Amino acid sequence: MKHFALLLMFSFASYASLHAQADLGVRGGVNLTFFNENQEQFGLDASAEVGYFGGFFVDVTISEYFHIQPEVLYAGVGEFNFINAPIYAKYYVADSVSLAVGPSLNYFFDFFINKFKVRGDISAAYHFSETFETNLKYTLGFEELSPNVLFLGVGVKL
Repeated sequence: MKHFALLLMFSFASYASLHAQADLGVRGGVNLTFFNENQEQFGLDASAEVGYFGGFFVDVTISEYFHIQPEVLYAGVGEFNFINAPIYAKYYVADSVSLAVGPSLNYFFDFFINKFKVRGDISAAYHFSETFETNLKYTLGFEELSPNVLFLGVGVKL
């Protein structure tokens, strides 16, 4: 799965460099992971743990307001580790604010028998400059025993 995610990032970066403006960046921060056996009970009996994340992203400019942004992030919460690889459709709603949504491919190292899961991500970012941003994103698991994760971090374009 790690090789697939890296190949996906390389493919996006290669295509983008040939056909559009693309920027490579790094992202990191903290995450709050909500473990729950039943999604209907989210917030009632869910236990939450604080962890960390870090990784890379490629921001591909399609137009002034619309970008495609794949990411590969490694996240850890205690002994629970996974890779989160979303592919965002990102839209600038203001000069300094963007919203993004898309599917994410996730590989769980330690927790599940079925280690690969497709999930949904939604994100909001505030861009302090062309190269520095802070973002908040939420990853929603669609299956039972698939944790929901709230990410709060910063990103820097290289």
